Amino acid sequence: MRQIRVLSLIAGLTVLNACAGPNRLRSSDLSSNELGSNELGSNKLGSKNLRAGIEPNNSSSVASRSVAGIVISKKTPLATARAVADTTSAGADKLIALTFDDGPRPYVLFGSKAIHPAPGLIDILDQNGIRATFFVVGWRLTPKTWGEPKHEEDIGVSCLDAAERLIRRGHELEDHTYSHLELRSAEKKNGEQWVMHDVDRGAQAIKAVTGTQPRYVRPPDWILTDDARRDLQKQGYRVLTISSENPMALRDVNSLDYLCAGKAVGCPKPSLPDAVLQQIEQREKRGTYTHILAFHELSTTAAIMPRLINDLKARGYRFVTLTEYMKLVESKPGETLKQQAVVTKPTQVAALSR
Repeated sequence: MRQIRVLSLIAGLTVLNACAGPNRLRSSDLSSNELGSNELGSNKLGSKNLRAGIEPNNSSSVASRSVAGIVISKKTPLATARAVADTTSAGADKLIALTFDDGPRPYVLFGSKAIHPAPGLIDILDQNGIRATFFVVGWRLTPKTWGEPKHEEDIGVSCLDAAERLIRRGHELEDHTYSHLELRSAEKKNGEQWVMHDVDRGAQAIKAVTGTQPRYVRPPDWILTDDARRDLQKQGYRVLTISSENPMALRDVNSLDYLCAGKAVGCPKPSLPDAVLQQIEQREKRGTYTHILAFHELSTTAAIMPRLINDLKARGYRFVTLTEYMKLVESKPGETLKQQAVVTKPTQVAALSR
């Protein structure tokens, strides 16, 4: 009788294991999706404009893996990783948040009047029904300022007037600091309080135009110490990043468009639009169909926008402001900030120089 009971028990366990089938998590399920230590893809161009950067306190030794592009570790609850991955499935809304840094630059926004006239970025966006988000530099919002005399064309429109026109046309203004200095070096020289003041000063310049406090800040070149990042978040700012400490849907996509300005040394091949689309395709392969695209107010960037916008629309993407994007992405299960907090930091973050 005892032998019969033992055989029955073994048979029952065999049936249960078979029923689990593909739902069982094996180590191979994770390793096939592992990301490299630097998952920025096209940032590995070897250009002199790129330099490796290691954020303070980022030397995590915990082995990390990924599920659908979400970096997890042995300490990461698998249910959380799956929840974040589920929000970026192909069945979800395909979203693009177009963002532009370093302005306002009137000659880019409204078109150059030089020997070789360039299209105005604002008209291109209006023609396509797109509302974008502009990360502006605070010093440009002072009266009678139209840009840097040595490098920018004066078309008779001040930066402040350009900012006001952006708001009237339905675009957003967010914080790219007041000085546009690289903040980690500035903190080392002047202290963290200087960094906090520089961000706040930029925010106040924007608030004087819009009437509302900016919520998002993108540090120049995405470079910021961990301490300054935490303190800015405590003050209510959302700090945008290219770091894989965040779920992929909440990371900026670095377009590398600044490599195509001037002599265009290091401009991605075969073209900037193709390079951006390749980055998006790589993210799609990891299950992410929502993207924050980071560009700059450059005439060369404005010139490629019609083609890039048409290509993205043909792929089924919808364009929204950054505020709309965050509401839509974070309203889905698994994209809350609390759940992001359990994602393990990677060892390195690329720091880019313009």
